[in-house]
Amino acid sequence: MPADIDLYFWPTPNGWKVSIALEEMGLPYRTHLIDIGKGAQFTPEFLKIAPNNRMPAIVDPEGPDGAPISIFESGAILQYLARKTGQFGGRTERERIAVDQWLMWQMGGLGPMAGQAHHFLKYAPNMTPPNDLPYAKNRYRAETARLYSVLDRQLATSTFVAADTVTIADFAIWGWASLWEGQQQTLDDKPHMARWLEVMAARPGVQAGRALHAEKRADFRSDKGAQSALFKR
Repeated sequence: MPADIDLYFWPTPNGWKVSIALEEMGLPYRTHLIDIGKGAQFTPEFLKIAPNNRMPAIVDPEGPDGAPISIFESGAILQYLARKTGQFGGRTERERIAVDQWLMWQMGGLGPMAGQAHHFLKYAPNMTPPNDLPYAKNRYRAETARLYSVLDRQLATSTFVAADTVTIADFAIWGWASLWEGQQQTLDDKPHMARWLEVMAARPGVQAGRALHAEKRADFRSDKGAQSALFKR
């Protein structure tokens, strides 16, 4: 039986990418909580694993050539796990290219833009002093809407994002897309995205990965200490 992978995690869309992948791939793992609201991502111990002070990260004791390896950046972790298991990375070279394209789309586009939408719509207006910035709110809300329109058009032609079967691209995108209401978006004009969200949410692996330490998930709008840890470093 393979050794447990160490998952350094907090229940956020980026954390869910990897918890969902581990569940879907059937890999054993043990979870180490990185409380981002208390600044745990800045501890020297965690920085040895994730020098960019962001979770998730993993340590696989059975890495390449059987030697341990630590990996940070959620997209890199997903690609590594897909190669390690031979699952969800694309079945042909054309599919692998499509998976990589949509994974990079999430990493470079949807994640950062939806994250900024959350920040300026939910958190910045409640900071001390308040930063209620109409330009920033409109900018990131509109760009997130544009990206969801791109996703909807893609899903009009494919059951899942990159192929007719689920892949790591779906795992990467789903967590952010599932929070569309908090990003002040609508699905009224995005029926294919709405269909895909439901299909993904019905998968047992997605449900288990999303539920991992869900009780720890909190709204930081009224927590000034958490805001300091998250936004002022």
